[in-house]
Parts: sequence; structure tokens; C-alpha cells
Amino acid sequence: MTNDARKNGEKTGKPTPPVEHQFKPGNPGRPKGSRNKLGEQFIADLYEDWQAHGVETLQKVRADKPDQYLKVVASILPKDLNVNINSTDDLTDEQLIERIRSLDSAIRPFLDAQGASGSVGGTGPETTH
Repeated sequence: MTNDARKNGEKTGKPTPPVEHQFKPGNPGRPKGSRNKLGEQFIADLYEDWQAHGVETLQKVRADKPDQYLKVVASILPKDLNVNINSTDDLTDEQLIERIRSLDSAIRPFLDAQGASGSVGGTGPETTH
């Protein structure tokens, strides 16, 4: 255990690169866009192929390999999907009151039937929610 880095004060983790490999003033690095040329050409080729065969290919994959089709669709969708399904946001107060009254009249017979048959537990006073 004499070589244990935790006990003899040596640095652990990723080693520092030699000085000659580090950035030096006056060295601008790679030319602008040099690393991206392959990626840009690939995207251009892919777009050209999509223009020629895109819809037909989607239809064929959907019919022949639906699992792969769904995998592609799922990979395109955002990870966090915020969907607002609240249909009452645009209603006025009067419209909301009318909807509540309509729902109350629709469920009232069921509530009355349960109370008359005694299937609802408790004999305390009615409460308003």
C-alpha cells in the first residue's frame, strides 16, 4: 500500500497533457469550418435523398417495420412534452357555472339513488365541497 495515491499525496484523475500539446498564443487552432465539412456534406446528401425518396421510404418503413418507424418518431419528439388539455381556460364565469350545473344535474340521480339505498356510508350532515 505504499504506492497508494491517496496516502502519498500524488494527484489522481486525468493526467495533465504535456506543455507542447497545450494551446499556445499565436496558434489559432483549426481553420474555421474544417471539422464541420464532413457533417455539412452529410446533411446536404441526406436532404437530397429525402427530397427524392422521403415520403415513399416513410410509408414503406411504416408498413414493413412499424417498430423501427415508431423508434424514429419517438427519437424526434421532445423529451418534455407540455400539453395543455384544459378546455375550460377560455370559458367565461357564466359558461363555467352553466357547465357545473349541467354536470350536477347529470350525476344527481346517481347520488340520490346511492343515498336512498344506503350504500353510501356515514350518517353525518351533508358537506359542500
